[in-house]
Amino acid sequence: MRMEIRGRNIEITDALKDYTTKRLAKLDKYLDEARIAQVALSVEGEKHKEMHKVEVTIPLNLNNLLLRGEVSADNMYAAIDLVVEKLDKQIEKHKTKIYKKHRGVGLKALAAEEMAALTAAQPSGKENNAEKYKIVRTKRFELHPMDEQEAIMQMGLLGHNFFMFYNANTGNINVVYKRTDGNYGLIEPR
Repeated sequence: MRMEIRGRNIEITDALKDYTTKRLAKLDKYLDEARIAQVALSVEGEKHKEMHKVEVTIPLNLNNLLLRGEVSADNMYAAIDLVVEKLDKQIEKHKTKIYKKHRGVGLKALAAEEMAALTAAQPSGKENNAEKYKIVRTKRFELHPMDEQEAIMQMGLLGHNFFMFYNANTGNINVVYKRTDGNYGLIEPR
């Protein structure tokens, strides 16, 4: 798997790049057909209260799913270790669901079958202090046909509370969301 490592407010040293690559290579046992991992390393906060943040996005060639983890810690190496653990747990959690859904075909075999769409985050570029509700981030991504169960699984992999998708059963854009009671909801247009 190829790594695209970029930094915000931090210089990406060879040692940091090597450590990140080595730790994320642990996931290759599940994702050896994944082509790319996008890694964003950043430092946020004031000098004496810095938080080191690691964001990893790995498109799985599995029905256009994304594996995503985001972790903050006191130092960058600890954050890298924590995000790898988080991604490993996500894979373990969903591996059985994926395996059962596709009648015994393994995750690695499925990853080789389909291309993934990568969610790209771009700032809105518009700042208006007079606006009551300020949009601070815009995300664009390709919608791929999937059913409600696949959308819920994708939402879980991303660690989000909602997920917009193209419903293959109805031909409409729908949103699934996690309810406060632990169940899931579906929003459909009329």
